[in-house]
Amino acid sequence: MKVHHLNCATLHPFASRGDRLLPSRLVAHCLLVERPEGLLLVDTGFGTGDIADPARLGRPFRTFVGPVLDPAETALAQLTARGFGAGDVTDIVLTHLDLDHAGGLGDFPGARVHVYGEELDAALEPTLRERARYIKAQWAHGPRWERHRVAGEEWLGFESVTVLGGDVLLVPLRGHTRGHCGVAVRTGGEGDQWLLHAGDSYFNTGEKETPRTCPPGLRMFQSLMQVDGKARHGNQERLRSLKAEHGDTVTMFSAHDASEFDALVSRQRFF
Repeated sequence: MKVHHLNCATLHPFASRGDRLLPSRLVAHCLLVERPEGLLLVDTGFGTGDIADPARLGRPFRTFVGPVLDPAETALAQLTARGFGAGDVTDIVLTHLDLDHAGGLGDFPGARVHVYGEELDAALEPTLRERARYIKAQWAHGPRWERHRVAGEEWLGFESVTVLGGDVLLVPLRGHTRGHCGVAVRTGGEGDQWLLHAGDSYFNTGEKETPRTCPPGLRMFQSLMQVDGKARHGNQERLRSLKAEHGDTVTMFSAHDASEFDALVSRQRFF
């Protein structure tokens, strides 16, 4: 399989204070996976609908997060630049349905969209607290939802994993949202190598280290956005253990850490 690392949204948070409080640059790290069955996307970042109508993202989000909203950064534009079309994408796997992860769904209306059922329920019927994070206009086209549940398989110590074709796994990592997950992609190679897109289970690369580190503003933001702090912190601890025990075979990265994205782009063979 060929795996491309895509940045589908550049973000410049307000009041980063020279990276002391918040990183001055965040990304929306997505994956494009070339499979014999067709192309697969892991997350979508912002889509063409968000670029055309930024107001739907909400003024608070745009003010605090500072999205660049560059048309060239949409997944569709980056696929087109690689010689693919929207119809080549057969599957989209989402870590969760937050507005900066699901914005591109409408650009690939024929794709199956894989998501945990608990997350889909949260997005379709959000609580008052959840409403600002989900933008129903992003899936107004009526996606072909593939609702998954925690199925009981095991992957490197994670006891509940849903398998998609054997090479793409949903790894439950709830806490940031009700049905948040990581997505593991088998890349083959020596020692059975994997990529783990950890979504928003952590935001800063220092959080997967022991001892963990994170800019204070980013710690506060994660606490404000979490729906279950105990679960989120517990899953971060499990991810630190995964890195310590399987760091030779699993390359882990979050959705938004720019240093992780830059490092993986510099290493990738396929563009």
